[in-house]
Amino acid sequence: MDIQKVTIDTSRFGLEGVTEVNRIRLTPAGCALDLGDGSERGEYVCQDYILQKLGRPHRNIGLMYTYYPNDKEWPKRSSEAYPEMEVHGQWDYPYDDYFPYGGGIGGSPDAQPFQQMRDIRRHGQDVTLTLTVDCRISDEQITAIARDLKPFGRMRLRVNHECAGTWFTHNRRYSYQEIGDFFVRFSKIVKKEAPNVDMVFCSGIIMTPDGKLPKEEEFREAYRIADVWSADKYFALHFGWPFDICEKGDRTFMAEDLSEYLKNVDRTVRRLIEIGDGRQRPFSASEFNIDGDVTGPVAQGESLLRFADYMSKEQPDWMYSLSMYMFRDRGRLGLEMEDPNCPDVGIEQPLMEDYKKVMKMPYFRPGVETTESLYSRSREKDPEISEVKELLLRWGGAEDSEGIEMKVRMEGTPVFFELACPKEANLMIAVNDRWFYKRPGVTVIDAMPAFFAKDAKPVTAGEEISILIFAPPMDGENPRTDREDWAVNYYTELQTLPKLRVRYEPCKMVR
Repeated sequence: MDIQKVTIDTSRFGLEGVTEVNRIRLTPAGCALDLGDGSERGEYVCQDYILQKLGRPHRNIGLMYTYYPNDKEWPKRSSEAYPEMEVHGQWDYPYDDYFPYGGGIGGSPDAQPFQQMRDIRRHGQDVTLTLTVDCRISDEQITAIARDLKPFGRMRLRVNHECAGTWFTHNRRYSYQEIGDFFVRFSKIVKKEAPNVDMVFCSGIIMTPDGKLPKEEEFREAYRIADVWSADKYFALHFGWPFDICEKGDRTFMAEDLSEYLKNVDRTVRRLIEIGDGRQRPFSASEFNIDGDVTGPVAQGESLLRFADYMSKEQPDWMYSLSMYMFRDRGRLGLEMEDPNCPDVGIEQPLMEDYKKVMKMPYFRPGVETTESLYSRSREKDPEISEVKELLLRWGGAEDSEGIEMKVRMEGTPVFFELACPKEANLMIAVNDRWFYKRPGVTVIDAMPAFFAKDAKPVTAGEEISILIFAPPMDGENPRTDREDWAVNYYTELQTLPKLRVRYEPCKMVR
């Protein structure tokens, strides 16, 4: 259904003030930022809301699901299937209390997590799917999962995470060797059926003087076959949540100093390279935060900024990325806390503003490189800007996509700044470093928050600002086509450039 109910007159939109048009390409950040959205601790929050709050997309959005199709109560969520069960910890249920995975044999493309995955990809982000899985499922069931995921581009699949621990269902039902062997079997099938999906092996961090990884021998082959290494490591965590209140002196929380965390990550990556045939893989802190239950909500953000400052200055060679866990949380692990009176409402925490500062640090931002100049007002030999047409945009993922840059010379801070875009296009647009989403059916984007938001970059007369335009998959999936690269790359052809309406005076002042 078309979201706009009225036809907007775009006859007064044009390309005045545009000085350059370039082809551009997204490149990886020094340290990519990912974000968890929904888990046993909170519900999924739509990407429009998150983008409006944070001002730019992430590389990956993390979802958490579980798949125990052989259990009698499946596919009910565990806490709903066993409402009368006496539990003393988050992981006491017969299977993990994540959202049930609705795909696989007998599943539906309309189930979750697929609708959420489409939402994420439409907004110019890749998906990391965490899936706790019964190690008894068959090759046929694994194949069905791999085929479910193939249309979702360059995504990551994290199977049976934190597997060196004792709390998850996979650790209670199976030995460490069985868990490692299952990951290897799962990975081989995914690499055959959906090679665009990177497999993430999440075990643990070196914490002992011997310098060995937790369960190193049992997991050796899993480390070797993995595309990405991962560990969930917090500076502080109240792991007894929500079954007790965290108080000083309790044994249901942990806290670690920055120096200790950095030392252990460095030792872990070095050892992983040693046992991984000498080849380094990306290392992701797939769950990262400082629990406000331990530090209080103000110091929580201060700790994050100290860590980000260190990483930005030192830039260790870990091929490191981190995933803030999570956007909205029922406890104190979120940028927002879920309002207990109305779960659809988030209460912004001090951590939000500190995290937005991290998002603006150059080390944590993706790069944009110019690959071709299409138009420059300063070059007399160039054709008219109106002749720049039929622009092919390629979406290969949040770290490898080709788009268009328009540079606009400003006369000062605008009163109105709007873009008229091709109606059916699905676009992510950055104006003056703030990102906007344009869904199919929407024609005009009001980009004024890029100038009046409290963290907006100030604009002076004569300054040039950039408009970046990318076209992620319209439906959130890559459609099957005759192209060999269909599972990785999605193509959109724009017939014309977006037009602008930029005004520096109001229609009339009211006194």
